[in-house]
Amino acid sequence: MIDLKWKTMIPGETVQSMLPQDIPWWMADHFVFFSVLYLVLATIGIGVGAVVFQSISDTMAENRKLAE
Repeated sequence: MIDLKWKTMIPGETVQSMLPQDIPWWMADHFVFFSVLYLVLATIGIGVGAVVFQSISDTMAENRKLAE
């Protein structure tokens, strides 16, 4: 039978998952690494979203100019 109970990490145990709820935030090296990782991923995601939005906006503006 599969044990579905939540298990807490023991200090010194390796990270089993990169999900925020599974990271041992009490360890300073994990806290710094994953905080910077998530910050960089968010920055890249915001940048890609801005580029996609600007591309769609430019395409719509060009289509309006051609329709006139």
